[in-house]
Amino acid sequence: MRKSVLTIGEVYHIFTRSIADYIVFNNDSEFDHMWQLIRYFKVENGIKFSDFLELKIVRQEGFNNACNILFKDNKELVQIIAYCFMPTHIHLVLKQLEDNGISKYIKDILISYTRYFNTQHGRKGPLWESRFKSVLVNNNEQLLHLTRYIHLNPVTAKFVNKPYEWFNSSYKEYIADVVDNSKVCQFSDLLEIQPSMYSKFVNNQIAYQRESAKIKKLLLE
Repeated sequence: MRKSVLTIGEVYHIFTRSIADYIVFNNDSEFDHMWQLIRYFKVENGIKFSDFLELKIVRQEGFNNACNILFKDNKELVQIIAYCFMPTHIHLVLKQLEDNGISKYIKDILISYTRYFNTQHGRKGPLWESRFKSVLVNNNEQLLHLTRYIHLNPVTAKFVNKPYEWFNSSYKEYIADVVDNSKVCQFSDLLEIQPSMYSKFVNNQIAYQRESAKIKKLLLE
């Protein structure tokens, strides 16, 4: 049981870490697999993920287009607002759309990724800490600053110098001038994002976020 019940219609910062900071994303294929999982499991469907990948429509239309076509009328458990995958942990900003939606969603993606990772690396056993952290986002201003914090994570860790250089976050969706089918995030109902202004808003914070641990404490504890 979680200490607090997650509520329909509320937005949460979800954070989950690997056991003992084990590196769970070692290459582009592993990052891409998690991206597919967060897209796939946000809707209720009765198709096993491995079976879905074998469908003809996936080969013809591509992964995300196939999801959009097959699951357009399916019930969504969560709305994905932002994400960032780091080598040892993941950040998600989610709006809960159904009772227990976030808990079911996180459980499905973590179990599925563990199965995939263990098969790829010939290992057994759990991969993630037992309970994910969730922090309620109280207003849209806090949400805006939270997306910046998340998108700057790889810069703060000095994996890259600029957020657009990290391909495993939703930052590219926030600064894109056009809407395309590769997007998994929906934020226009909550945030008014102008790509050029958002880019400046994020990049102007790089030096401060690299030097300060206060933001992390505020958003995660």
